This record gives sequence, C-alpha cells and structure tokens, in this order.
Amino acid sequence: MRRAIFLKSLAAMAAAGVLPVSAQKAAALKMMIPANPGGGWDSTGRALGKAMQDAGAAASVSYDNRGGAAGIIGLAQFVNASKGDPNALMVMGAVMLGGIIAGRPPVGLDKVTPLARLTSEYNVFVLPVDSPHKTMKDLLEQLKKDPGSVKWGGGSRGSTEHIAAAMIARAVGVDPAKINFVAFRGGGEAIAAVLGGNVTVGGSGYSEFAEYIAAGKMRAVGVTSGTRLKGVNVPTLKEQGIDVEIGNWRGVYGAPGITDGQRKVLIDALHRTFKHPAWQDQMDKNRWTPAWLAGDEFAHFVDAEFASLRATMAKSGMV
Repeated sequence: MRRAIFLKSLAAMAAAGVLPVSAQKAAALKMMIPANPGGGWDSTGRALGKAMQDAGAAASVSYDNRGGAAGIIGLAQFVNASKGDPNALMVMGAVMLGGIIAGRPPVGLDKVTPLARLTSEYNVFVLPVDSPHKTMKDLLEQLKKDPGSVKWGGGSRGSTEHIAAAMIARAVGVDPAKINFVAFRGGGEAIAAVLGGNVTVGGSGYSEFAEYIAAGKMRAVGVTSGTRLKGVNVPTLKEQGIDVEIGNWRGVYGAPGITDGQRKVLIDALHRTFKHPAWQDQMDKNRWTPAWLAGDEFAHFVDAEFASLRATMAKSGMV
C-alpha cells in the first residue's frame, strides 16, 4: 500500500515537473552562448555544459554561439526561439546588463527566467609585448596627454572592461567621454588585437588572457580586484593609486514561460553541478571565484546590479 502511494506521488511530481534531479532522467540541454567563441561566456558555457554531464545533471549539451552587442543578439534569439522550453539555458553576466543600459534594446532580461549566479571574475589590463609602455603609470601618462591616442580594446560597449576604462579615466582626471574604446564581438578578436599590437591596451576577464600572460605574449599591468588575485603577481589598480574596483559575475537564465516546477528542476541541476568536483576544478583552473546565488535571490541581485551599473555608467559619461 505504501509503495503504491509512493509511486502515485512520484508520478504526480513527474507530471508537475518537480521531481528531484536524482529521480529524473537527465535531459538533453541546449546552451545559448551570446558571444563568439574564445571569450569568457564561451568558456563558462562550455565548462558548465561538460560539468553538468560529468555530474549526471545533463545527458548531453549542445551549444549555440550568437555574438554581438554585449550579448543582446543572443538574448533576442533565446527569447524568440526558446519559449516554454525547460531544457534551454543561456549564459549571461554583468556585461549583458551594461549592454542593455547602453543600447536600450527592445528585449530585456525581464523576458527570460533567472536561475543562478555561478562565478565572479575580475578584469585584467594588458599591454602588447612590444608596447613602448611598461606599466599602467606609463599608459596613464599618455592618456592624460592625449586621451584619443590610447586605444582600449575589449568586449562590447557597456562591458565591464569598457566601464573600468571609463572609471580609470575619471579617476585620473580625464573626461571619460574622450576615451577611445574599441569594441570586439568576442574574446578571440580582442586577444588577436592585443597580440597583433592593434590596440594600446586590452582588457578582459583574467582567465581569457591568462595563458598569454603566462607565456610572455602579453604584459599584465593591473587588475580590477580589491586585493591581488591568488597566485597572480599583478598589482591591483588600487595599489597603483587608481581608486577603481569592479567585478564581472556570470550566471545562467532559463527560457521565457517555463513553470515554477521546471525552474526548480533547472536550479537543482545547476546546484548539483556547482558542488561537483568537475565544476570545482574548472573554477580553480580559470581562477573564477565561486558566487552561488539562485532563484528569486539571484533575480533581486540582478535588479540591484542593474541600478548600480546604470549609476556608474552615468557618472562616467557613458549614458
């Protein structure tokens, strides 16, 4: 009798889409990566997909890279193509908020379902190896003399490195509106621009430039963290007298129109993955800081971040 009651309860939960992850068949997931290959969102999405499979939270994961406009192109595609799909995920982060503030697109994050924040990462600024500048101080001396002559390479307009560049300019007495920011559609393009000496300075999440810094192909001159990154011998901007600190968090959203039960299933799958050694190894490897926050708490965090970023960008003359 008890077994029959248990099985009926399990069937009811399955019909409602609220079975615990351990009791469900792992799904074939679709991951929207709203950036070109080679950048932070790309590496985060693919690392997450693999870890979800290793953790048994996904049977398989397919990826769709749609770069451009700080993730807004991918966001629009995700909204239009994934309505009600309980197996669709989208990687996003602080950069997307900046892009929405700067670009004011017709589609916003209110159209999709907040699931969880996963990581936080700080930006690093690098110089081409053959640059005449050796330090951040050298770079800023040129910025003060001729703001337009310093080409800042990074992600889309409104990205954290764009905001950081504007904040740096303001901190050293330069009109942020005069900075010469060169936006790229993906991390691969930004890396190529730095390696080719096509920009004066490049900015990105530390993990994106790490291998090139380690190989001596880029010269790191400052990170945007409050204290030095663990195991990284690069001074912070604050150490160098520049009162700028800004982080770059990354998270995951679900499709528009999924049920509360389907949302819970996805959050549980992400949490199971977050605790799995495969994901922990990826965080260590990429020097990502764990920053788990899920459900409504994550949604409230995004709203607060949106307001804070808007104020920062307005103060820096970006909007």
